[in-house]
Amino acid sequence: MGTTPTGIPGKSTSVNLLLGLLRPTRGTITLHGRGPDEAVRAGELGAMLQDAALIPELTVKELVDVVRRLYPRPLGLTEILELADLTELAGRRANKLFGGQSQRVRFALAIAGAPRILLLDEPTAAMDVESRLRFWAGTHDYAAGGRTVLFATHYLEEADEHSDRVIVIARSRLAADGTAAEIKAGAG
Repeated sequence: MGTTPTGIPGKSTSVNLLLGLLRPTRGTITLHGRGPDEAVRAGELGAMLQDAALIPELTVKELVDVVRRLYPRPLGLTEILELADLTELAGRRANKLFGGQSQRVRFALAIAGAPRILLLDEPTAAMDVESRLRFWAGTHDYAAGGRTVLFATHYLEEADEHSDRVIVIARSRLAADGTAAEIKAGAG
């Protein structure tokens, strides 16, 4: 099932369990009282995976609009494009996007259903510095609406700068849990 030698799920397995893409071998997973499948269908959980493919023939606007219409209470198309900093790229086909631009489209697709929990897996991979700054600004704006943003990253400076709480997993074990300042202080 993708567990580590200790039997504890690693990062990718944990993300897949939360999304309902894998089933736990024991125990249960609930998000706001719902199983992962139901939470995703209801628009409670959105995810930006690090390697999700885009439909190449569609424009950014068409792609975002198609996905947002799958949810019961989606964000408005204009709001999504603004949060993801895609307004200027709305007419561009997905196969004409650069790496960081594609990541911003993945972010737009993840927030399209207005999820209360947003899961980001290595969200700034392939982004240049300016794209990262824009991305985090949009993420902070999204979270300011009372939503939870959970992100997995290997970029410790991003965890330090953009999170209220940091959980460090090392060798499949919880190594630290607290604010970035608390973890730094404990690391000596």
